[in-house]
Amino acid sequence: MPALARNDSMKEPTMRTSLWTATRLVVVLTILTGVVYPIAVTALAQTLFAAQAKGSLVRGADGTVVGSRIVGQAFDDPKYFWGRPSATGGGPYNAAASGGSNLGPTNPALIEAIQGRIEALQATDPGNAAPIPVDLVTASGSGLDPHIGPAAADWQVGRVARERGVDEATVRALVGRYTEARTLGLFGERRVNVLLLNLALDDKAAVAQAAADALVTPAATLGGLPERWNATDVP
Repeated sequence: MPALARNDSMKEPTMRTSLWTATRLVVVLTILTGVVYPIAVTALAQTLFAAQAKGSLVRGADGTVVGSRIVGQAFDDPKYFWGRPSATGGGPYNAAASGGSNLGPTNPALIEAIQGRIEALQATDPGNAAPIPVDLVTASGSGLDPHIGPAAADWQVGRVARERGVDEATVRALVGRYTEARTLGLFGERRVNVLLLNLALDDKAAVAQAAADALVTPAATLGGLPERWNATDVP
């Protein structure tokens, strides 16, 4: 029986051939995923979403960066609106250690913390008998939420107006200006960015415009908001 003709194309690849193929593959994928793709994504983001790609930074009147639209800050001065409590590690609103307290709703430590926050809020405005909205005494899952609900902002209007010596209608009109609608009109709830609102409080032009708005259009009531349990319901 005649011997089969030798076919070099059917030879098993040598170690050198395999290494050369693998090396070329690594080089190509490194260039594509480590150079081309990051440059393309960065260029696209900087072109279409320049502000967001740079961290949604907020600048003060003098041009210096004072924060970000998407990361909350801690305020404790009664002349400013206060945001949600934060349970991030290393201090409130620590973006390097985002997280919640991980305490369950029946945990005594959580109930005690909430009760303490209720008492602190009541101490700053003892004449305010309205129920305290829950987002003023509970932290978000990330601990970085920059927003509060309209009801939480409205609860603080009297205190802020009194501390600043301005009419409540003016402060309420300013809150209305910084109340954001639901995303795409469908997702989430109406919300107020605390940092932007507090910056507006320090802007004389913004306050003057809010005062004019208050004279022209009566402040909207909160009657249309969905019913929610409030902080004074905590056992």
